[in-house]
Amino acid sequence: MTNKFKAALLAATLFAIPQVASAQAAASAVAVANLEESVQRSTAFTNAIAQIKVTYKAQIDALEARQKTLNAELQPLVTAFQAAQKVPNANQAGLQTQYNAIQLRQQNGQKELQALGTPVARAQAYVEEQVVSKLDAALKSAMIKKGVALVLNPQATVSYQPSVDLTAAVTAELNATVPSATITPPAGWQPGGQQGQPAPKPGAGR
Repeated sequence: MTNKFKAALLAATLFAIPQVASAQAAASAVAVANLEESVQRSTAFTNAIAQIKVTYKAQIDALEARQKTLNAELQPLVTAFQAAQKVPNANQAGLQTQYNAIQLRQQNGQKELQALGTPVARAQAYVEEQVVSKLDAALKSAMIKKGVALVLNPQATVSYQPSVDLTAAVTAELNATVPSATITPPAGWQPGGQQGQPAPKPGAGR
C-alpha cells in the first residue's frame, strides 16, 4: 500500500474518533482496528487486485524479468567491490569509483523498473483510492454499531482481546458501501486525485 494511502488510513482514525465519541457519549468501549488490513481484505480491493494481475500480466512478467536481469548484472559488480575492500592497503579512490558505479547502476535500474511498473502501480492506486474514500464512513458506522468510543491502532497497544478488534467489522462496512472497484482510471487521473483535482480527504466536508 502506498504511503499516501497509509496516511489516509491514519487520518480516517483521527477524524472519526472524536466525532463518534461525541455522538455516542454513553459508549465507553475501546477497540483496535487495523485499517490497512480492513481495506486489503475488502471484496472490492481483493477482486480488483486479482483482476489487475490478469489484465497487466504481461507488464508484471516483464517487470519481474527485468528485475532478475538487473540483479544479475549488479551482483558481479558488488562481488568485485567487496573483494577489493578486503585487499590490504586498497586504493580508496578506486574503491570509491567502484562504489559510485554500483550506486549509479542501482539508481538507473530503479528508474527503469519504476517506469515499467507505472501502469500496474497506477491501477492499484486507483483501486486503493476508491476503497479508502469510503473508509472514514465505514469506521464510524462500525464504531456506532459496536458501541465503541475510541479506536486505537493495534501497534499502539500492549495487549488486547480479539473481541475488541474492529478490523473485520470495518471490512464488512466497506463491503456494503463499496462492493466493487474498477481498475481503469479515468482520463487525466493521477494518484491522490481524480481528473487532476485533489482527492477528498477522509473527514472532509464535515
